[in-house]
Amino acid sequence: MHRPIDEPPHLVGGALPHPDAAHVDPGVLGALLDRHGWRRRGAAAGRYARWTPPDGALGTSLLVPESRAFPDSDDLLGEALLALARSAAPSARAVLVGLAVPSDELTWTRDVPPGPAGTAAWSVEEQLRAAVRQVLLAGALAVRARAGYHGARHRRSAAASLASVLVGPAHGGRRLTAFVPAATGRALAVRLHHALYAAREAVDYRRATGGMEPFDTAVEAGVSRELTEALVTLVRGTEGACVELAWAPASGVPAGCAARPEPVEFSPGDLPVLREASARYLSCEPSVPVRLTGSVERMRRPGPRGSGTVRLRVLAGADVPHVRMTLDEEAYRIAGHAHLVGLPVQVDGRLESRGGFRRLTGAAQLAPVQVDEAERDRMMKSLQENLDFFGEACGGE
Repeated sequence: MHRPIDEPPHLVGGALPHPDAAHVDPGVLGALLDRHGWRRRGAAAGRYARWTPPDGALGTSLLVPESRAFPDSDDLLGEALLALARSAAPSARAVLVGLAVPSDELTWTRDVPPGPAGTAAWSVEEQLRAAVRQVLLAGALAVRARAGYHGARHRRSAAASLASVLVGPAHGGRRLTAFVPAATGRALAVRLHHALYAAREAVDYRRATGGMEPFDTAVEAGVSRELTEALVTLVRGTEGACVELAWAPASGVPAGCAARPEPVEFSPGDLPVLREASARYLSCEPSVPVRLTGSVERMRRPGPRGSGTVRLRVLAGADVPHVRMTLDEEAYRIAGHAHLVGLPVQVDGRLESRGGFRRLTGAAQLAPVQVDEAERDRMMKSLQENLDFFGEACGGE
């Protein structure tokens, strides 16, 4: 069974994609069978190829035409797809997914000790799934911006872009494949291709020379605190892990990438360097000057007068959902009045990296701004639902 990358373990479900034989390219089918370990045994040269399941797995062999030039090609393709759908082999299901949703495939493999009778603890599988999601999210963040530390920036749009990614079974916490649709996710796969190699090279340089400089230049390739933390999660508790990438046969090889990328491997010996790089990215990412427009959601101060803290829902100026800021008495009063009449405010300041770019410091020039009637009505409704947060908004006036 395959599921979206962000679907929780207890919600596994949905039918396996079943491609239409009339739209299947025999060459793509053959490439996917070869990728997933099926063995070509020969047949009529130039006309058909017979494929048998990998590793001696039980199952009917497939007779696949070399092209659609023969009268029985459609019938043979239909029979091959039906046999794959009935097969219990995980490789058969992976081939069907690759046909139904042309995808770049990323496979994570971890060397973890087996439990009794080859079993694995639930936590081992969940750790693998968590690591996969973290790596994919780090790649999606890097597609949107290059930064040593992303924090809350771009997180909503990056997470939303993973909705179409499918994942297969975790196979005891040792192996998991993610299918990234080439039509919508090729940029993600390419970014991870470059970022993983850059991270591997930076780790090697640190272990060989003691220098951390390659981690600075690796940011442009997509390496970040988020990616190094994801790799720590992937490798921790294992004897080693690797990531393999294979491009969708129907979409070809993207420019600047190897046709058959070598697996990128990480070992427990890399963990100290990855943790060091993560801390370096966190401490070195600078604060960002911004001019935000947002609606006041919460206000709090210890008394009826003086400065107070305001939570702002960001509408424009930065790709973060919310920020908190401390305002002096006059700015706090303006923020409260703006909310009470259904207006957002505009404010200058600096997004601090500490805390994940969720705090605005040096807030200045706060003033209400005009919005259209629909947004004003929405904000007034929000006020009615959250009156308890604004009891002291204009206190002392």
